[in-house]
Amino acid sequence: MASKSAILLLALFLVVATEVHSHDGEVKVKMNYVKSPLSPPPNAPPVVAHAPPPPVKPVTPPPPVVKTPYPSPPAPDKAPVPPSPVKPPVAPAPPAAPIVKSNKDCVPLCEYRCQLHSRKRVCMRACTTCCERCKCVPPGTFGNREVCGKCYTDMLTHGDRPKCP
Repeated sequence: MASKSAILLLALFLVVATEVHSHDGEVKVKMNYVKSPLSPPPNAPPVVAHAPPPPVKPVTPPPPVVKTPYPSPPAPDKAPVPPSPVKPPVAPAPPAAPIVKSNKDCVPLCEYRCQLHSRKRVCMRACTTCCERCKCVPPGTFGNREVCGKCYTDMLTHGDRPKCP
């Protein structure tokens, strides 16, 4: 199939090439150019159009700043009402951490903590180490580290990254 298309392409090229070659010798047309009446004479200097300068807008000064007077103090017979005290919203307390009494209690807690981790063995090793030292494993599979206190949150690796998951 490819050879047929290559032969067809070659034949088309040869036909076009011979037609162009045969017409080159026969056609000799003399072209006469006519000057248009709008063209300038050949020895005239070129005409350069200058753009008019842009209009200049007058500069207006900004309006003067008027200061408003402070409000007058309330009348002595009417005492101002103090605003009611607004209590800030209270963040919900994190769930309590399970109690760790011995190192054997760390394994099931760390297995739950690391169940969704992408590197479970690394997570388990770090979690059991932190559990043994701090006697605490945060609840849930992620976050809540502040429940276990400073021991758990401040423990770092050799690369100064948080150790405990």
